[in-house]
Amino acid sequence: MSCPETKLFVEARIGKRILIVTNDSTVFLVKNRLATAFDIFGGRVTEVKNLVKRLDTATFPGGAKLVDVSFGVITTKYGFVPGNYQIVDYPDVMSDKAGYEAAEEAKGFIEQTSFLTKPFDKVILCVPNDMFQMFLDRGDIADGKLIAVTSPKFKDECERRGWTWLERKGARVGNENADEIERLVRELCGA
Repeated sequence: MSCPETKLFVEARIGKRILIVTNDSTVFLVKNRLATAFDIFGGRVTEVKNLVKRLDTATFPGGAKLVDVSFGVITTKYGFVPGNYQIVDYPDVMSDKAGYEAAEEAKGFIEQTSFLTKPFDKVILCVPNDMFQMFLDRGDIADGKLIAVTSPKFKDECERRGWTWLERKGARVGNENADEIERLVRELCGA
């Protein structure tokens, strides 16, 4: 079992599981028909979708897949939706604290999302500040589990919880943060 090829095979078979979560966008790329949550949103969600693609195609030296990547969107109408679930566009998209609170009241997305983080090795959360505060207030995501792309005002609290804090740059992630997230994921995987 000490053979490097065997170790690589075992790592590839076991793999680390990564969940990337963002919130919906007013930009719907598909209208008036079913589409996956991954395909339906454009606009600011595009940066996060690019990160999903980047990590999903990342490999160990030798070509084995680096991680198993899952993607989810916190939606106004449906709550948390896995990226491969089919949904239809909707007229009103939450865009401020009152909207996030109304969606939380109607759909309970904080509890849904927090519960779904449990089987993952790392969760990358790219949501607006007021929504991020709601996750902090609920406190259900395990210490050490999160990579938070958010405001500097949350840096100390993230560090206190053993989460990795990255300052939000760009629409949701930014190129520098995407590079750093890939580096952190590679480090997590020992690659």
